[in-house]
Amino acid sequence: MSQKGSDPNWLQLAPFAQFIYKTMTRKIRSASDSGIYHVILRGVNRQDIFENEKDFLKFLSLMERLTSPVDETGRQIPPLLVIFAYCLMPNHVHLLVRERPGSLISDAIKWISGTYAGYFNLKYEHVGHLFQDRFRSEVVNDWEYFLTLMRYIHQNPVAGGLVNDVRHYRWSSWREYDPKMVCDIPMCATKSVFAKISFDALEELVNTPLPKTQRIMDFDSDTGHRVSDDRLREYIKAEFGMAEVSEVQHLEKTKRNEIIKRLLEFCRNVLQISRVTGISRGVIRRLDK
Repeated sequence: MSQKGSDPNWLQLAPFAQFIYKTMTRKIRSASDSGIYHVILRGVNRQDIFENEKDFLKFLSLMERLTSPVDETGRQIPPLLVIFAYCLMPNHVHLLVRERPGSLISDAIKWISGTYAGYFNLKYEHVGHLFQDRFRSEVVNDWEYFLTLMRYIHQNPVAGGLVNDVRHYRWSSWREYDPKMVCDIPMCATKSVFAKISFDALEELVNTPLPKTQRIMDFDSDTGHRVSDDRLREYIKAEFGMAEVSEVQHLEKTKRNEIIKRLLEFCRNVLQISRVTGISRGVIRRLDK
């Protein structure tokens, strides 16, 4: 996969790019010979980091700013990060990316996560960390594993029970690869991938589930904590002896809070619990700390 463009003049970059350049002080834990990494960002305590369409689009716009940056005059400059694939799940993010010369992956991810966290905390009056610790990463030094990650990342919403087909998930990069689909914010280096594999071959590969024995870096079984709204309703009624889920709203405060804490242990999804019970997200978040 060839790299294009020369190193930018960092002194002329827009403020967000200057931030990346000035903070290049901490090296990635493991260096990739190819410069390619699989990166995961996850919400602290598995909390949702995207609550609606605008949140997903905001994160995508930040990613796009790194792939198509401009200087202070508005002139296009070489990418600070090359993105091959991504998937934005409700409480975590998968990226398949390559470092650019003169820019560390750690600083690019730090800028994205820090900027998005500022946006999220202001919008939802959230206090404290949004993302769990530092991001996790693994090196990708061969084509075979690159394709394995292309499958894994795009299959994440299917494995998590959010959709039944890779094509049906809006917030992954598969919409960029499939010529029959429309992508919200194009940013991936699809031509570099298609130079080595045809769309038909890639489509077949991506839609073939990975064997359960395939080992890939991930956070502690994120998908295992996701349940449907109907399953959550059934749990509430059966576990707490309620005829209707709405009864939770009318309970004495102490009893209500005990139930919410139990629900957080059951599904770890603030937005979903709020949606199903009618209890405000602010109340649930305070109990989730």
